[in-house]
Amino acid sequence: MQQFLSPEPKVHLEKAFTTPFKNVIATARTCYSSKGIIQDSDVDLERFTPLAKSIFEAGHHTTFQHAQFQFRLENISRQFIWSFLHSHQFYNSEQVSQRYVEVKPGNYAVPPLEGEAKSLYVNTSEKLFERYRKLINMLHDPVAVEYFGVFPARTRFAEKYQNPIKKKAMEIARYVLPVSMFAYMYHTISGISLLRYYRLANQMDTPLEQRIVLQKMVDAMLAHDPGYEAVLQQPLDAEAYPEFDALSGNGVPPKTAEFLSEFDASLDGYTSKLIDYKVNAEAVLADAVREVLAKTKAELPDGEAIEMVLDPGKNKLLGESMVLTTHAKVSRAMHHVHYTFRRKISHTADSQDQRHRMVPGSRPVLSAHMTDEPDYITPILVKARPEIEEYYHESMEIAWDAFAKLRSLGVSSEHAMYVLPNALSVRFTESSDLLHLHHKHAMRLCYNAQEEIWQSSLDEARQIRQVHPQIGKYLLPPCTIRDYAGLRPVCPEGKRYCGVKVWKIDLDEYERVI
Repeated sequence: MQQFLSPEPKVHLEKAFTTPFKNVIATARTCYSSKGIIQDSDVDLERFTPLAKSIFEAGHHTTFQHAQFQFRLENISRQFIWSFLHSHQFYNSEQVSQRYVEVKPGNYAVPPLEGEAKSLYVNTSEKLFERYRKLINMLHDPVAVEYFGVFPARTRFAEKYQNPIKKKAMEIARYVLPVSMFAYMYHTISGISLLRYYRLANQMDTPLEQRIVLQKMVDAMLAHDPGYEAVLQQPLDAEAYPEFDALSGNGVPPKTAEFLSEFDASLDGYTSKLIDYKVNAEAVLADAVREVLAKTKAELPDGEAIEMVLDPGKNKLLGESMVLTTHAKVSRAMHHVHYTFRRKISHTADSQDQRHRMVPGSRPVLSAHMTDEPDYITPILVKARPEIEEYYHESMEIAWDAFAKLRSLGVSSEHAMYVLPNALSVRFTESSDLLHLHHKHAMRLCYNAQEEIWQSSLDEARQIRQVHPQIGKYLLPPCTIRDYAGLRPVCPEGKRYCGVKVWKIDLDEYERVI
């Protein structure tokens, strides 16, 4: 297997079930036990491993979900995290934030390149990092103007508030960093998820990095419990994936530029465009609430039923920080309402957006979207001053020029893409039921949310108001929800309060720069 030229990924199994594979068998046997619970200590591996293999091959995988494996991962790229580790629902991660932690020099993945290609890649990566540091300084004054415009009383103690100002500058400056930048994280998954990871190790867009990291994860699992060897399946060949044939070309020139143009035109100026929804959503939602309570329409009209589930003044659970709605009976009526959006945001913003795992998207084979022309998102604050915007655009040109030259030197798109910036555009379709979209909007309509996710959530909430006004008027940030519920303090962020009394203004009046 090829290796990266940068420091190799570090994988450490931090915590795991004591006897996870025995637990697979114990839980399986308990389903058919007339003697009560079967414990791990009751399991004879030699006798019952064939049972584990049998249920695995039959697709009965719930028994493999009980055992959890928590890994410490270091020296892994943001591109790999976005493309693979966070591209599904069944994980939990806590990773270092580029929004709030200043990135250190030299911490980036270098794929197996040689000669001119290697020099070009390294020089470009270092150049983009220097531009990141300079942008932090260039953005300081515009951020300070906006910050003290929100908190004018703090101007008298300006030195005391340099840290939040710098963090806002870092949040914007990170857009020029390449997606190769390293991250470190805790990553927790079940046994079946790890087995699936390994089977899918060769899928696009980061197959080499995937094979390296996943082999180490599997080796750590087997060292802890060799029993999993009985069900471990080797990675599928690249040719097994449907995208392989579709993107092989067969001599036909790709029409990537036409696709990108067509997609962007379909957004009609939105960051996130509502393209599909259930037309009878409000009636279905009201019916579902009535069904939970055994109420007739005469007893509980549609408007009152919808308020019962969505009005925080009537459904106090909406104000709870624990997010109890997925466990509560009336709230679960929101599952029946669905919305689908077409979206275009930056790689770095989508890396945060995809953490809303119950609002899944069909994220792209990103290499199939790439052309040699710069294709990126520009944050609002970058446009505050012409010299900053010019410097930002120059940074994008540097990244795409290197990407084009690397490909002309015969470097694969897989490896050339690592030099592209966090700002690169990601286009995809995303769908959600109302229950989980409500939670996402409660988090991302907050003025502290990352700018792009905030804007796309605002686009979505406003469009839902147009088609389903009784539902849309309750898609609100946490402070407004808490205000409706009569909870104090209204803002749950404490010292992180954005400085704007958002709960006193209508969604159509929302506006922010930082």
